[in-house]
Amino acid sequence: MDAKEYNKIMERLDFIEFRQQLLFDNDDVSRSIFEYGLTREQYKRIMDLMQDYRERIERGEKCGHGGFEQAMYEIVPDHRGDYHMCEELVKGFRDENRWEEVFDNLYGEMPKYSYLKLKDE
Repeated sequence: MDAKEYNKIMERLDFIEFRQQLLFDNDDVSRSIFEYGLTREQYKRIMDLMQDYRERIERGEKCGHGGFEQAMYEIVPDHRGDYHMCEELVKGFRDENRWEEVFDNLYGEMPKYSYLKLKDE
């Protein structure tokens, strides 16, 4: 077995182990990550993106969901244009009390999420 084959096997093993962990975690974000077939590395990069947007919001920068979604598509090119995936993940993080301000800033004003404001009050 050459190094290329070995690396491919190790990547596959990491993907399988990551998916198994997602099944054990069994929360909304984990289920979404599993369903979309994302890798551990993509998940880490998404969390970095969420933190980056938190920091932008804290600095008072104007942030919109369009720019955020484009950044997500760079991380997950297989789902380019799937804004539902982006929205689902960010809402999942909010529901888990993680990066709530990112969801609230990017998607919170949408009419379909008006029920969240009532729930938070």
